[in-house]
Amino acid sequence: MQITRKADVEKVEVMKGVTRYILLSGEKLMVVYYEIEPGVIFPEHSHPHEQMGYIIKGKAEYKAGGKVKIAEAGAAYYFPSNEKHQITTLDEKSVFIDIFSPPREDFLVKKK
Repeated sequence: MQITRKADVEKVEVMKGVTRYILLSGEKLMVVYYEIEPGVIFPEHSHPHEQMGYIIKGKAEYKAGGKVKIAEAGAAYYFPSNEKHQITTLDEKSVFIDIFSPPREDFLVKKK
C-alpha cells in the first residue's frame, strides 16, 4: 500500500503558470495534481497513454477529435491513447487531477 500527500511530493513548474505534483505512480497508473493559472494553453499534443481527469477547481476549454467543449469544476474528461488534444484554462486558477495509464515515463525522469 502507498499513501501520499501533495505536501510531501516534489513541486515541478512544467511551464509558466503550470505546477505539477506526481502524487502516485504504480506499474499501470499515475495520478498527477496540477495547479494552473488562467489563460494557460497546453498546446496540441498526443501521447500513447490513456488520460482521464477531474476538474477540482476552475474551467477549461478542451479541443480534441474536431470538437471543442467547455468543462468546469465537477467535470471529468478522457482522452484515448494517441488522440491529439489541447487544453486552455479560462478565467480563474484551476486545479486538475490527471490519471495516466501507463505512467508517463517522461514525468518520472530525474534532474541531474
